[in-house]
Amino acid sequence: MKRYLIAGLLSACLSFAYAQSPDHATIRDLAGKTVAPTLKTLQSLVEIESGSRDLAGLEKIRNLIENDLKKLGLTPEVIPSSAPDKTGSMVQAKLKGRGTSKIALIAHMDTVYQKGDLAKQPFRVDGDRAYGLAIADDKAGIAVILNTIAMLQALKIDSFGEITILINGDEEIGSPGSRDRIIQLGEQNDLVISFEGSGIKNDYVRLATSSIARAQLTVKGRASHSGSNPDFGRNALYEMAHQILQMRDLSNPDKGLKLNWTQARAGTVPNMIPSEAVATADVRAEKMSDFDAVEQTMHERIKNKLIPDTEVSLVLTRGRPALNPTDKGRAAAMQAREIASEIGWKIDVLEKATGGGTDAAYAALKSKGAVIESFGLQGFGAHSDNAEYVLVSSIQPRLYMTTRMIQSFKP
Repeated sequence: MKRYLIAGLLSACLSFAYAQSPDHATIRDLAGKTVAPTLKTLQSLVEIESGSRDLAGLEKIRNLIENDLKKLGLTPEVIPSSAPDKTGSMVQAKLKGRGTSKIALIAHMDTVYQKGDLAKQPFRVDGDRAYGLAIADDKAGIAVILNTIAMLQALKIDSFGEITILINGDEEIGSPGSRDRIIQLGEQNDLVISFEGSGIKNDYVRLATSSIARAQLTVKGRASHSGSNPDFGRNALYEMAHQILQMRDLSNPDKGLKLNWTQARAGTVPNMIPSEAVATADVRAEKMSDFDAVEQTMHERIKNKLIPDTEVSLVLTRGRPALNPTDKGRAAAMQAREIASEIGWKIDVLEKATGGGTDAAYAALKSKGAVIESFGLQGFGAHSDNAEYVLVSSIQPRLYMTTRMIQSFKP
């Protein structure tokens, strides 16, 4: 099968030759005809592994996206990462209209998965579920953007002033090489729509996402022979385990605080008492200032040691900011909800963060316009090793919502 992201879409649209302002039924019908091409887009994207540190895979998927933007008549630009250590490049393209509104559509092509994981999650459709590696986070977002652009062109909608598409390759590692460009997009546009996914129980758009920090716990002990002289050593692994266990209760979901230890390493060989151990925790909060109290608590806890003569240190590094609701964001979300109701589709508007952190927060940092999140597909299982899927039934409503939002948005 040829790997064209929008394979079949343009031919499916050739029979549509509409006036400048097509009605709701016309847009809905074309969105329905675009479901199958969107699934082909998803398959093409899923079949390329593109982990955040897999530069070859990221280049391959970037080339795929570039080629299909060109097929849509756009001129994509490759923007190198600005990070000190190499991360994936960005793809940006612009589409001019005859109106005044400036709208940015953002998604990411990188994933949390390691090379070879695709064998566990190949693309497949089972009833209303389309499964695949990173299909929900965030290859569905890319698919919705590309197929929406094709719909806009088929419907001859040009009521906007300018649409900017930006797809980056380092979101899952905090967007170190793309955050500045995303902040700039927030400053320059009246509306930024981010295409992370929605939930499967209730469809929604989001106005709030979490702040993210990383805690690194380092324990230094003393090495010794684990068979003949273990008592001479100071086991850094034991001390690390003690510290993790005594800091396992620091989450407070009612206040949006979540702390989970996710990585650990210790020792070099099996027959040596480990002299060093390092553990990492993922920390989420509703706002950056919430990290202050948990950091203070963690520093107090590490004073309680299990093994004498070990050194325990902790560093909490604040990363991605939170996205918080604004009046302009609420107005855009209400408009999205009204648009969904035009086709009998119900969506909720989430104003409280649920633990996810996204690039929408960077877009909002200096924005004077609206920023809205979760315009991707309904899905489940992001960051799992064998259970990630999107709902096929959400494709038509999401294409309709995005197309209508672009058609009708006024700053």
